[in-house]
Amino acid sequence: MKYIYSLNFRVRDYECDLQGIVNNANYQHYTEHTRNEFLRAHGLNFAELHDQGIDTVVARLSMQFKSPLRSGDDFVTRLALRKEGLRYVFMQDIYRLPDEKIVLKAVTDIVCLVNGRLQDCQLLNERFKDYI
Repeated sequence: MKYIYSLNFRVRDYECDLQGIVNNANYQHYTEHTRNEFLRAHGLNFAELHDQGIDTVVARLSMQFKSPLRSGDDFVTRLALRKEGLRYVFMQDIYRLPDEKIVLKAVTDIVCLVNGRLQDCQLLNERFKDYI
């Protein structure tokens, strides 16, 4: 897969459950934060998009858990992007560092509501033209 963006993290104690591993819900937080930072890196801001009548929403999310993260682990989220019809499909993988062990494979479909209606978003198409 050709990754176009990555973001490093460190697991915080409060993200772990009684088993000492990261609670499954936190992986969604990691992938969402990475997508948000990817948008920011391309000059996009959720509040400003909303003010322009553009809302990006998750239409579908799939996560495959491969190996656990534990408190203090360093890891990287890597992102690839493609477009399928109206959907922006974010493929996101998480790797533990420094050994690069795969932790998670996630696919998130994002769609745009423009002025409250599901439709193609020319602004995102323009910003992501090099990837889609």
